[in-house]
Amino acid sequence: MLSNAELILLSCLTAFLICFFSIPSIINIAKIKHLLDEPDERKSHTQRIPTLGGLAIFAGLIVSLCLFSNAVFPERRFITCAIVVVFFIGMKDDIIVIAPVKKMLGQIVAVTIVVVLGDVRLHGFYGFMGIEEINEYLSIALSIFTILVIMNGFNLIDGINTLAASVGILILAVFGCWFYLSGHEMDWSILAFTTMAALLAFLYYNISPAKIFMGDTGSLISGLVIGVLTIKFIDINAGLKGEFLTYQFNSVPIVAFGILIAPLFDTLRVFTLRLMDGKSPLHPDQNHIHHRLLDLGLTHVQSSITIVLGNIFIIALVITLQYFNVGGLWMLLIVIGICSFLAYTPSLILKKNKAAQSISDTV
Repeated sequence: MLSNAELILLSCLTAFLICFFSIPSIINIAKIKHLLDEPDERKSHTQRIPTLGGLAIFAGLIVSLCLFSNAVFPERRFITCAIVVVFFIGMKDDIIVIAPVKKMLGQIVAVTIVVVLGDVRLHGFYGFMGIEEINEYLSIALSIFTILVIMNGFNLIDGINTLAASVGILILAVFGCWFYLSGHEMDWSILAFTTMAALLAFLYYNISPAKIFMGDTGSLISGLVIGVLTIKFIDINAGLKGEFLTYQFNSVPIVAFGILIAPLFDTLRVFTLRLMDGKSPLHPDQNHIHHRLLDLGLTHVQSSITIVLGNIFIIALVITLQYFNVGGLWMLLIVIGICSFLAYTPSLILKKNKAAQSISDTV
């Protein structure tokens, strides 16, 4: 009988090896079949790169889940089904590009399978702003919306090499450790660490100069898993008892927001800027934080490291604020305030550099 630690290790190793050794073949096939991402004015790469990295992530994750997750893990079949749905949506979009409406409808179907059939949902606001329980229909709608936002937020930060994989690895490591240490349902820890292992293998081929991109397939699957884990992190946290109370957080929805700050805040920021400019929030542009860091002269890897370090800082902050009994609303305002300052700093530096350059040219 394998221990929980051994199951996690074997699952991670399987996912890593499948992903690592399948990517070279995927790259070769993509080049032969011309399944490559063409560079344009909105993209930061200048060469044609395969976009099918999500295929390897999918393979490593699915095989490992089937082999090593508990046979009585009731949500597994629904999560697996949702991952398969997202896989086909992502693959089609990576190869021929599908209409955003169809893409969103497919995501809604996948998420609904997990939330409604798998009963992976938020059952309340968990004390945030004084609200505890909510009715079933609002619970379902809120849960579907939450996972969709996380999925698409994760998809939006996949704009430069290593960023999405690095942020995903950080978030999944935090969730994986929490599920393991809290001693509650090891299968959620296996899901987190297994996805993390697949992303680690992918990251090796995505470091500049990138040999492959994860594409919508990889980013949406990773976002779906992270979204599901976020829901369970919030929901399970409220039910911790006894010796596991050490790992219970106050204002857990805000803690979850802090853990996912890189994709969620960047999405919120970009959508706000687009609406202020009178554009659709789905209108593509180069206003993401990683674009601002590239404009400062940072490389893809340096920009990714900067954002990951910022995410780590916010995670440490929300955990530290627990010890000072800071309320959920105040915690949210503190996090948003600090993130707004940090996100605006690159633009401020660029404006100062531009002004200095203008004065220098005038002289």
